[in-house]
Amino acid sequence: MDFRLTDDQKALKAGVRELLAGRFGREAMRAAVEAGGTLDRALWRELGAAGFFALRLPEAEGGVGLGLPEAVLVFEEAGRVLLPGPLAATHLAAGAVDGAAEGEVVVTAVDGGLVEWLDEADVVLGDVTGAVAVRSVDPLTPLHRVPGPVGGAAVGAGGTGTGGTRPRGRRPVSWPEVALLTAAEQVGSAARTTETAVSYARTRVQFGQAIGAFQAVKHLCAQMLVRTEVARAAVYAAAVTGDPVEIAGAKLLADEAAVDCARDCLQVHGGMGFTWEADVHLHLKRAWVRAERGLTRARAEEVEALAL
Repeated sequence: MDFRLTDDQKALKAGVRELLAGRFGREAMRAAVEAGGTLDRALWRELGAAGFFALRLPEAEGGVGLGLPEAVLVFEEAGRVLLPGPLAATHLAAGAVDGAAEGEVVVTAVDGGLVEWLDEADVVLGDVTGAVAVRSVDPLTPLHRVPGPVGGAAVGAGGTGTGGTRPRGRRPVSWPEVALLTAAEQVGSAARTTETAVSYARTRVQFGQAIGAFQAVKHLCAQMLVRTEVARAAVYAAAVTGDPVEIAGAKLLADEAAVDCARDCLQVHGGMGFTWEADVHLHLKRAWVRAERGLTRARAEEVEALAL
């Protein structure tokens, strides 16, 4: 099986990266952090117009007509820039919830007892009665906790939207898809922190030479690259097969890569990495939150164990 990207897939990936670089660069990201949980609706509509949410809808239904592998590439780019918002829920609701594909409607969902961006959402999939705001470690992911039993990725296909709107059920929003798209975001973040660490190691000078010349720093950066590439390969493969067990394994690897690469990037930066001005901590905090979304480590390990 050939997992190499086609020319069209490479062009899609490059196009999304260019779009996000122009529309959600570092200044915009920092502005979003300062906004503290306010979603940029103009950006959301631009994503819709670019086909971000309608990527997998058939062309006959106004979509782009691509598949899960292409969606993974798009979400990987979103993860690189820490793009905020309930991206997976809105993407998976396209075609089932009016306005989701176009970015006119923000859709969120109950996921493992938590729901993100509840105050900004127009439609919520799942029962959020009694939801209580909780402090999120990630300033770009406001969270509410839903009372009651906590399951794994309880994304309700038959839930009700705000205002009593019941989404049209073209297909259910399942945990494997949520987990895979979240894993793709994690891979994008791991790649970004790896690149950031290497760039800093090349320019930061200590004892008369760039710190990248020191063996300890070289080893850190090499380990970051290996983690990222292994996780990327697993995510790409799972996107092709769509196998739930492979998706669970990919999520485990992607979570580990995102968290550990962010920590190692912080280590390469030294004392500067702990400051608010550095972006490293934002990647680490988002990686922690994503690790509890879609499929937690414990749930993924259960899926893997049951398949043995």
